[in-house]
Amino acid sequence: MAELPSKVHLRSHPICLSIRGHSVYEDEDHRTWLHLDMDTGGDRKVRLRQEDNPSGHISHTICPLNSSTMPLMWTLQTGSLYRDSMGRFWRIVHHVKEDDMEEMILELMEDS
Repeated sequence: MAELPSKVHLRSHPICLSIRGHSVYEDEDHRTWLHLDMDTGGDRKVRLRQEDNPSGHISHTICPLNSSTMPLMWTLQTGSLYRDSMGRFWRIVHHVKEDDMEEMILELMEDS
Protein backbone atom coordinates (compact mmCIF):
# COMPACT_ATOMS: atom_id res chain seq x y z
CA MET A 1 0.00 0.00 0.00
CA ALA A 2 1.42 3.42 -0.98
CA GLU A 3 2.10 5.97 1.72
CA LEU A 4 0.11 9.19 1.65
CA PRO A 5 2.14 12.39 1.34
CA SER A 6 2.70 14.18 4.62
CA LYS A 7 1.59 17.80 4.41
CA VAL A 8 2.48 20.18 7.23
CA HIS A 9 1.44 23.84 7.48
CA LEU A 10 4.46 25.84 8.61
CA ARG A 11 4.38 28.82 10.95
CA SER A 12 8.08 29.58 10.84
CA HIS A 13 8.98 31.53 7.70
CA PRO A 14 12.28 32.67 6.18
CA ILE A 15 13.33 36.01 7.67
CA CYS A 16 14.84 37.25 4.43
CA LEU A 17 14.77 36.11 0.80
CA SER A 18 17.39 37.73 -1.47
CA ILE A 19 17.67 37.30 -5.21
CA ARG A 20 20.66 35.17 -6.26
CA GLY A 21 20.05 34.60 -9.94
CA HIS A 22 17.38 34.15 -12.60
CA SER A 23 14.24 33.01 -10.72
CA VAL A 24 16.34 32.01 -7.67
CA TYR A 25 16.20 33.47 -4.16
CA GLU A 26 18.22 32.50 -1.10
CA ASP A 27 17.12 32.68 2.53
CA GLU A 28 19.20 33.39 5.64
CA ASP A 29 20.01 29.68 6.00
CA HIS A 30 21.41 29.58 2.42
CA ARG A 31 18.47 27.54 1.17
CA THR A 32 17.44 28.30 -2.41
CA TRP A 33 13.90 29.13 -3.47
CA LEU A 34 12.57 29.17 -7.04
CA HIS A 35 9.78 31.61 -7.86
CA LEU A 36 6.81 30.97 -10.09
CA ASP A 37 4.42 33.77 -11.04
CA MET A 38 0.82 32.73 -10.60
CA ASP A 39 -1.85 33.93 -13.03
CA THR A 40 -4.86 34.43 -10.77
CA GLY A 41 -6.84 36.70 -13.06
CA GLY A 42 -6.42 39.78 -10.90
CA ASP A 43 -4.56 39.33 -7.64
CA ARG A 44 -0.76 39.28 -7.94
CA LYS A 45 0.60 36.12 -6.32
CA VAL A 46 4.02 34.53 -6.34
CA ARG A 47 4.71 30.91 -5.48
CA LEU A 48 8.12 30.14 -3.98
CA ARG A 49 9.36 26.56 -3.91
CA GLN A 50 12.36 25.64 -1.76
CA GLU A 51 14.88 23.45 -3.58
CA ASP A 52 18.26 22.49 -2.14
CA ASN A 53 19.92 21.99 -5.51
CA PRO A 54 18.25 24.07 -8.22
CA SER A 55 19.36 22.99 -11.64
CA GLY A 56 21.09 25.32 -14.06
CA HIS A 57 18.02 25.24 -16.25
CA ILE A 58 14.71 26.32 -14.83
CA SER A 59 11.62 24.23 -15.43
CA HIS A 60 9.28 25.37 -18.19
CA THR A 61 6.55 25.81 -15.55
CA ILE A 62 8.37 28.84 -14.15
CA CYS A 63 7.38 32.12 -15.73
CA PRO A 64 10.10 34.61 -14.84
CA LEU A 65 8.92 38.09 -14.04
CA ASN A 66 10.82 40.97 -15.52
CA SER A 67 13.34 42.70 -13.29
CA SER A 68 11.19 45.81 -12.91
CA THR A 69 8.36 43.88 -11.21
CA MET A 70 10.28 41.26 -9.20
CA PRO A 71 11.75 42.47 -5.91
CA LEU A 72 15.42 42.00 -5.09
CA MET A 73 14.51 41.02 -1.53
CA TRP A 74 11.62 40.14 0.78
CA THR A 75 11.97 40.77 4.53
CA LEU A 76 9.59 39.26 7.09
CA GLN A 77 7.83 42.06 9.01
CA THR A 78 5.39 40.10 11.17
CA GLY A 79 4.30 36.50 11.41
CA SER A 80 2.50 36.56 8.06
CA LEU A 81 3.65 39.67 6.20
CA TYR A 82 6.68 40.42 4.02
CA ARG A 83 7.91 43.80 2.81
CA ASP A 84 9.79 43.77 -0.49
CA SER A 85 12.68 45.94 -1.63
CA MET A 86 10.21 48.19 -3.49
CA GLY A 87 8.29 48.97 -0.28
CA ARG A 88 5.31 46.77 -1.14
CA PHE A 89 3.68 44.38 1.33
CA TRP A 90 2.95 40.72 0.60
CA ARG A 91 0.69 38.50 2.69
CA ILE A 92 1.63 34.85 3.20
CA VAL A 93 -1.33 32.94 1.79
CA HIS A 94 0.10 29.57 2.76
CA HIS A 95 3.40 27.95 3.65
CA VAL A 96 3.45 24.17 3.59
CA LYS A 97 5.91 21.32 3.49
CA GLU A 98 4.77 18.23 1.67
CA ASP A 99 7.14 15.30 1.84
CA ASP A 100 10.51 17.01 1.21
CA MET A 101 9.20 20.00 -0.78
CA GLU A 102 8.50 23.33 0.91
CA GLU A 103 6.24 25.85 -0.79
CA MET A 104 5.07 29.35 0.09
CA ILE A 105 2.55 31.57 -1.71
CA LEU A 106 2.75 35.35 -1.29
CA GLU A 107 -0.02 37.72 -2.36
CA LEU A 108 0.62 41.40 -3.07
CA MET A 109 -1.60 43.51 -0.84
CA GLU A 110 -3.87 45.92 -2.71
CA ASP A 111 -2.78 49.08 -0.88
CA SER A 112 0.93 48.48 -1.62
